[in-house]
Amino acid sequence: MVQVAEYQKVGESKGGTVRARVLVSGYVTGVGFRWFLHKKAEEVGATGYVRNMEDGRLEAVFEGDKNQVEAMVSYARTGPENSHVANIQIFWEHPEGKWQEMEITY
Repeated sequence: MVQVAEYQKVGESKGGTVRARVLVSGYVTGVGFRWFLHKKAEEVGATGYVRNMEDGRLEAVFEGDKNQVEAMVSYARTGPENSHVANIQIFWEHPEGKWQEMEITY
């Protein structure tokens, strides 16, 4: 069972954009997790970034409308086929609007 910690939601921007930053732990590196989220973001139209962290977790920021971001958070909870999500922390933050697509950073 995945442990989920969700932190206070903040308001949407005037354009209806929301932002969620997620930290995912478990078996999440070396299994195509970043590429999985990149592909899903293209499918739903979300923007932001995804990266592996030095401590073995995965960090992702999703921006878009409420439905797009909630879809991406759902994908982050399950991950790709060969992954195992043990814990996910979800931080609802003020959107920055600085991405045009989902970026994979290193």
